[in-house]
Amino acid sequence: MKKRYAMWWYAVGAVAARTGDEMSGPALLLAGLAVTGSASTASWLLAGITVSAAIGGPVFGVLLDRAARPGRLLAWALGLYAVGLAAVLAGLGRVPLVATILIAVCAGLLGPALSGGWTSQLPRVATGGRLPRANALDAMTFNLASLVGPALAGVLAGVWGAPAGVVAAAALICSALPSALALPAVPDPAGSRPAASITSDLLAGVRVILRSRGLSRATTTSTVSCAGQGMLIACVPLLGESLGSAGHGAILLSVTAASALAANAVLARRPRLLAPDTVIWCSTIVLAVALVLLATGRPALLIAAMVIAGIGEGPQLTALFAVRHREAPGRLRGQVFTTGASLKITGFALGAGVAGPLADRSLPGALLAAAGVQVLAALCFAWHSRARRRVRRAGAGDARRAAPPDAHGRVRT
Repeated sequence: MKKRYAMWWYAVGAVAARTGDEMSGPALLLAGLAVTGSASTASWLLAGITVSAAIGGPVFGVLLDRAARPGRLLAWALGLYAVGLAAVLAGLGRVPLVATILIAVCAGLLGPALSGGWTSQLPRVATGGRLPRANALDAMTFNLASLVGPALAGVLAGVWGAPAGVVAAAALICSALPSALALPAVPDPAGSRPAASITSDLLAGVRVILRSRGLSRATTTSTVSCAGQGMLIACVPLLGESLGSAGHGAILLSVTAASALAANAVLARRPRLLAPDTVIWCSTIVLAVALVLLATGRPALLIAAMVIAGIGEGPQLTALFAVRHREAPGRLRGQVFTTGASLKITGFALGAGVAGPLADRSLPGALLAAAGVQVLAALCFAWHSRARRRVRRAGAGDARRAAPPDAHGRVRT
């Protein structure tokens, strides 16, 4: 009963925090546009709160791995992130723009806490054989948040004004504080507390990702794929116009989120249906197919293509979490998750930034470029797999040469 309650409490907090996070981006865009009247100012606010994740993620991961009560540290991060959102809203139109963007950048340092930081604690909640199913359910919280968050931001902006979305996002994130505080403590914290410096731990975490073939392959593939997803998001308003208005792009995003949620629901019932590594590379091909269909420009194919995109996005996230849980050492799990999250956020931001100018010139061209990025992600996976096979063959050859012959003169293998 206690274990069920722990997983339920974990899921409630994850949904609240991640819905607030998914709301914060669109809400900041709407608030920035409403207060300043400038689309560029609004985009700078969004860029500010996402770009700093590449720095904040690894550092927060180290602190999380060192903490005897990681839930308490996670709660502080959530609270400060919510305060940062409120401060950005309070500064809009009242303080210089540079100062407001700087506040957004500082808040963005804690962004990976809402994604990778939270997920890194899952093995302490779902122990033993319950982890694969819990992992799929955890990924579903992202899909649910991406389905509800942007829509809720738009509804609140329409009813009570654009700033209401930012306030609600901060409130949702704060509502996850009790769940964060209830996360289990680290067993025997005195014996597990590291004596090395933070810099040493940062380097250790990077070495783990680089040296683990499974982790490096999954991290590279998912980061490149996320850049392609960022390109798709940048094209969504223009795709919405083909359905009547740019606002219909939100409907397309909801279709993708619902499809991803349904795909992960299937995986939650049968978590061992496919190997996580297989899902990661297959998902990039599925996403590439969806983007090619979108590039045809046929309105009849838009909904189908976004459904296919969700079938790729949802299981990819579940599989990525499974690989991280499988490969990451317990003492560095927090850093592996937050570093991976920060890399994906950075890849997403770069993809969205590149796609904007491309879409202004040619929407089909931008979508085909995004499909090419997904194919590149699949090639990255294949390259890593081939390199791994070469290393294994070389190791097996060395072992055969080093092994002494048996009584018949044959080498034992």
